Amino acid sequence: MRLVGRRERDRGNTVPQAIGERHYWDAVGGLWQALVATTFDESLPVAADAGPFAPHSLRRALPRYFSDRRELIGILRRAVGTMFGGAAADAGKPTWCEKTPFNLLCMDFPWELVPEATIVHVKRHPVAVVASHVEQAWAPPTVDGALAWLEPVYDRWLAWKATADLGNRRYVEVKAEDLAADWPAQRRFLFEQLGVEDVATRSTFEPHKVRNRDDQFDPATRERVERALGDVVPAMGYA
Repeated sequence: MRLVGRRERDRGNTVPQAIGERHYWDAVGGLWQALVATTFDESLPVAADAGPFAPHSLRRALPRYFSDRRELIGILRRAVGTMFGGAAADAGKPTWCEKTPFNLLCMDFPWELVPEATIVHVKRHPVAVVASHVEQAWAPPTVDGALAWLEPVYDRWLAWKATADLGNRRYVEVKAEDLAADWPAQRRFLFEQLGVEDVATRSTFEPHKVRNRDDQFDPATRERVERALGDVVPAMGYA
């Protein structure tokens, strides 16, 4: 996950709050015991004028070495199950979905961790993605900055996909624009591919929300972005 601590927030929640304090700390506690070989206090030099409250030692943790990767994967799988499986059970749900876009850059690991998982890649026109990024507080505020951020991401994703064997993987790729054009029909098709029962969802893909970036750039800026992403746009399935 991108969020890893109490101070980092997503939609107003820390990770423990979003997942559930009990499930999060149970998983973290289990990980600590399983991954740490031993701990010790490292002495720190203290200046004579440092004052009475200056720390004299630092707690150090030495990680375990795993000669068998399967053992480590099993530990991580149990931690993920404790966090997300527990939250799903509290909500009365049979399964859960974790939404981190950058997972697409390391999909082999999520599949190693959860072999039965289905990865859903919801694409959007790359020009609209650039337009969205310049409006986000967490992304570069300029077109050139957003392109510098996104071009290597696209390059890495496309290079991976060109060599990946997706034949036996549970992988679904769909355009956000198609989902928004007819959400009920596209939803039924998507859920069928996922092997889950179709239900009406509170959240939907709506055309005005997906197309709201189409006219954000003036013609010259849009041409510059399209030129910079000249190979990416068709490779992602867009004209």
